[in-house]
Amino acid sequence: MTGWTIAMLLCGAFAGGFINGLAGFGTALFALGFFLNVMPPVQAVAVVVILSVASGLQGLWRVRHDIHQQPARVLRFLLPGVIGVPLGVGLLAMIDAQTLKLVIAGFLILYGGYFSFRKTLPVYADQTRKTDATVGFIGGILGGAASLSGALPTMWCSMKPWPKTETRAVLQSFNVAILGITALLLAWRGAYDRTTLLMILIALPSTMIAAQIGLHVFGRLSTDLFRRFLIGLTFVSGSILMARELWALGAG
Repeated sequence: MTGWTIAMLLCGAFAGGFINGLAGFGTALFALGFFLNVMPPVQAVAVVVILSVASGLQGLWRVRHDIHQQPARVLRFLLPGVIGVPLGVGLLAMIDAQTLKLVIAGFLILYGGYFSFRKTLPVYADQTRKTDATVGFIGGILGGAASLSGALPTMWCSMKPWPKTETRAVLQSFNVAILGITALLLAWRGAYDRTTLLMILIALPSTMIAAQIGLHVFGRLSTDLFRRFLIGLTFVSGSILMARELWALGAG
């Protein structure tokens, strides 16, 4: 393993860990730009999934009381999402994952770009249990089909008038569970060989430290500022995803 590989690994782990600690999602979008320079896609995803779960567990501990206070809300998203994951994996044989990623990226850019420049943010304060479950289910499908489990729940939760810790409780629980299932599926397919495990061991301290820094910044944000940050992050995430997929199309 070269010094350049280690440098890219540590940088990606730090970037992904920080954004996960701050927002509760986004590890893959920010880490893969580094990882894909030094490892093949399947290995990069295998590494980033473990880092996402590891850093996400720290975030779960931070909002554990909010999860206990609103268990029904968390489960409304989580249980349908878990059901959706294998359906998404099955869809891989019938759809073009790259096209799906481009469509989702475009939606993220439009949503994030539009609301980022509005003085007032959209708020859905009514009871939306069925919509919550539907969002979780579709998020699970997108996670299994294109590793984009957090996109739709993040957009939806950013429009709810919940305190920031309650919003994070939903997003963090959802993403850790979906990515945990993804890790198990990758392990079952033999993705974690000796080299991949070594990369994870090298990257793990960097991502854990960065997640703690992100959690510290999260604690200093107001609820309104956190909502605006989530909406802005959807725009940034969509832009990164769009650029990466268009680059892959051009290279192919």
